[in-house]
Amino acid sequence: MFSSRTSRTTFAWRRCYHDYVRAVNPGGGMVRVPLVSSKVIGVVNARGTRSHQEDFYHYATLSLDPEELRLSVKKAHGIDWDPSSVGDVLARQAVFIGIYDGHGGSGVAQYLRQEMHGLVESVNKSHIPELYAWIQELGGYFKRFKGGALSPWISDPETAPPLDLEARLTQAFFEVDQHLSADKMAQNCGATASVAILHSLDAPATPFFSSQKLALTVAHCGDTRVLLCSTDGGKVYPMTENHHADARVESIRLRRMMGSSLITDSFGESRWMGALANTRCLGDLRYKKFGVTPEPEVRTKLLKGSEWAYLILVSDGISSMLSDSEVVDLARDAPDPKVAAQRILSFAEELGGEDNATAIVVPLAGWAKIQGPDSTKELREYRRQQAVGSERQRRM
Repeated sequence: MFSSRTSRTTFAWRRCYHDYVRAVNPGGGMVRVPLVSSKVIGVVNARGTRSHQEDFYHYATLSLDPEELRLSVKKAHGIDWDPSSVGDVLARQAVFIGIYDGHGGSGVAQYLRQEMHGLVESVNKSHIPELYAWIQELGGYFKRFKGGALSPWISDPETAPPLDLEARLTQAFFEVDQHLSADKMAQNCGATASVAILHSLDAPATPFFSSQKLALTVAHCGDTRVLLCSTDGGKVYPMTENHHADARVESIRLRRMMGSSLITDSFGESRWMGALANTRCLGDLRYKKFGVTPEPEVRTKLLKGSEWAYLILVSDGISSMLSDSEVVDLARDAPDPKVAAQRILSFAEELGGEDNATAIVVPLAGWAKIQGPDSTKELREYRRQQAVGSERQRRM
């Protein structure tokens, strides 16, 4: 599917990521907890009524520069975290969770599943000037692009400070498009993406699911969703906003740079250039010069573990059917993250969801400690009754 140029660029580095998270054993030494366990990360996905699956996901534990992580925490949260307090191996540990929703084909989403985590781990600031030159060659919108989070490293990366997480994630997202630029498939095929990075600041070090001080960084393009659920009443805290052409941030960005190319179809849905629902995505290279950017919106949050029950990532096959509050409430009181994810997916299907759908539930230290009533229980029951007899339910 991908060219030899892409393969050489992607694999010419030493991979350090792995499929487990290290934790300090109370009796001394370290243990390895496999991420694939349903009690560590819960994932379900379904094809719906579509002919093929375009939703993909991946999770891994990355090995990142502790100094970079220290600078990122200080920049985002004003905390001077000391990597030496946990030792080099644990200081480098950051858990990566990515969800990818393809459109126009599954090629870009599959590429992201295979390579995004590796790119995030391996990007090098010395490559930014070349990458920026390629970005400007896209023309149109990108002729006036100043580099965003990459701007400090464009002119002289060797004397610039280490990358922070925002710059690292931004570089990785742009490098995806650069790597795919040699493949015709990516001209008309794309994917939206949300990537979450979890980094424990506890000393001694603890894994994300028991950490009492946890740094969360989310990089996002498109309409996949990342949601936090508070133990205080199960309140939802969105870490992403949908990048649609009629959204406030996107309409301002696009009108300032490109004028208006927003078209509303006969169903009342807005399309940029009359074709795309999302104005930020990876792939869809023929639309890049018209402002469809892979530049992620990066948000950070410092979590006190006991105040947060779980993190949920969903594709638009679920978020188009359920509100954010319904998504987090459906995961309440589940015995493990896998069951929580299944409840979310099953309810979306019960209401008639036909799209590819994926739900990922990541437990935090406040798991099973939500206080207060389920605020959407009655609404969900009403919606369930209204869906009785629907075509989708008859198929079920």
